Amino acid sequence: MAKVFIDGSAGTTGLRIYERLGERKDLELIILTDDKRKDITARKEALNSADIAFLCLPDDAAREAVTLLENDTTVIIDTSTAHRTTDGWVYGLPEIEGQKEKIKNAKRVANPGCHASGFISLVEPLTRKGIIPKDLIVSAFSLTGYSGGGKKMIADYEGENKVDFLAPRSYGLTQNHKHLPEMSKICGLANLPLFTPIVSSYYSGMEVIVQLSASQINGTIEDIKNAYKEYYTGKFIKYCESSDENGFLSASKFSGRDDMEISVFGNNDRIMLVSRFDNLGKGASGAAIQNMNIVLGIDETTGLNIGG
Repeated sequence: MAKVFIDGSAGTTGLRIYERLGERKDLELIILTDDKRKDITARKEALNSADIAFLCLPDDAAREAVTLLENDTTVIIDTSTAHRTTDGWVYGLPEIEGQKEKIKNAKRVANPGCHASGFISLVEPLTRKGIIPKDLIVSAFSLTGYSGGGKKMIADYEGENKVDFLAPRSYGLTQNHKHLPEMSKICGLANLPLFTPIVSSYYSGMEVIVQLSASQINGTIEDIKNAYKEYYTGKFIKYCESSDENGFLSASKFSGRDDMEISVFGNNDRIMLVSRFDNLGKGASGAAIQNMNIVLGIDETTGLNIGG
């Protein structure tokens, strides 16, 4: 039975992983009492005792946690931004061609960012096939539920002293969002994308949109659709030919799920690529558990909610 430690189990992602894994009979969770959660000696012992350790920590704390390892057997799955573009770490998006085998054999897995998961799932297959030129400055925006902002934002929206944010709010206004480096690197883009994230007053669910002009790409809207059909044949990311709801697209459609839907809209001149998923599912804890399942060599859907 694999031993699993969640370093940072009190945060939003860590707590959700803990809740899910607590129901599993094939795992043994290493749990620290509240007074030991931040004790470096206790954490070091737990990390080195685990077969798999999830890091659900701020970036600097995640980097520090890695230095506490004294063995070459513990597999680290880091959900922070710290190691997503670091040499020696495997990027944890199994749907990228050839990536699942790398994850299976990895000791260091960097879990993707939520916005990045949606962007990369749309763009990487098209840069790989040459449909999107690698020197193109890709423009994208993303709608997310407020749970993606962690405990403080959740409290802002629904706590005792909640703030009533009726309208969506854009952020990342300096165009230096922390997900940009992984978005460009994993997609093989020469330039960072132009990217605007938007948080709204619903709990969870994400909708990432990339807009293209036919004059920017090498191919047609049908070439893009066919590329997705050929590329996504697994259980977690699926191409859907038509997924609008009477002319609308809900960003919360995949709330509570661990899979993702890819769609293409527009016309021969102006094309809209859309990915929809749960920012807490395929965008965070669900992706981390999927990666753990792959490392353990079991069905990657174990303990996860995959739609039909």
